[in-house]
Amino acid sequence: MKTTQDEPTLQDILNRAKVKQRFEELLDRSAPSFISSILTIVRGNPKLQACSPNSILAAAGIAAALKLPINPSLGFAFLVPYKGQATFQIGAKGFIQLAMRSGQYRTLNSGAVREGQIADIDFETGEVIRGEKISDEIVGYIAYMELLNGFKKSLYMTVDELLAHAEKYSQSYAYDLKSGRKSSVWSTNFDAMAKKTVLKRLLNNFGIISIDQQSADLATALQADQAVITDDGYRYIDNERGEEKIVPFNDVLGLPNPDDDSDDDDKPDSPDDDIDNTEDKHD
Repeated sequence: MKTTQDEPTLQDILNRAKVKQRFEELLDRSAPSFISSILTIVRGNPKLQACSPNSILAAAGIAAALKLPINPSLGFAFLVPYKGQATFQIGAKGFIQLAMRSGQYRTLNSGAVREGQIADIDFETGEVIRGEKISDEIVGYIAYMELLNGFKKSLYMTVDELLAHAEKYSQSYAYDLKSGRKSSVWSTNFDAMAKKTVLKRLLNNFGIISIDQQSADLATALQADQAVITDDGYRYIDNERGEEKIVPFNDVLGLPNPDDDSDDDDKPDSPDDDIDNTEDKHD
């Protein structure tokens, strides 16, 4: 069903030959099940149903290009509605998956820290000095990485620092604080967001981000996280800070233009037919 005479539904868009072809190029035999998962996720989420079909396709396209499943229960990548647009969001497991695919990491992890488990942090090296747990109270979160070349690094944030970070960089969480509601993921699943944030900060600051394809996937994920994917680039609407254009979506995925409803099978392909942070920008 179409919302207006001129606006195609998500089902219409996903049924187009060029859209199917591009997903097949990205995912091979897994393309049909991935397309089916898009529809299943949207049908099960009324807020996603109210989002622009184009934004849903674009967000799902990023996940497909990164070969990350979007089933929410798996925790790798998500389609998250915000102000009528679907944003692409990646979980801590997704970052770990992409980093490990690069073949450069021996260990990568993030988790909660209980009271007493950190005795001090060396001000020169940033090395965490371990202590003895004195209670089960969670006082912060830490991310740790070790590369195959022997480089090691950790990043620690207290709970208070994470809450301040959420208030500063998430409009939805700031609104929760003002309204007394709990609609933001920071409010409903603080543990997951805290683990992701320290891990993302660590990778942004010290991870291997290079132009080879395996490492480039991690760079794409860091840029696209929590963004609406548009023809002009990544737009971070949850913190709406006027970010500069980074990479046009049509240069990333090559997905057919959702607004082009012409019969793709009746004409040859041409370039005109195809369209396809960064620390703390949008955690």
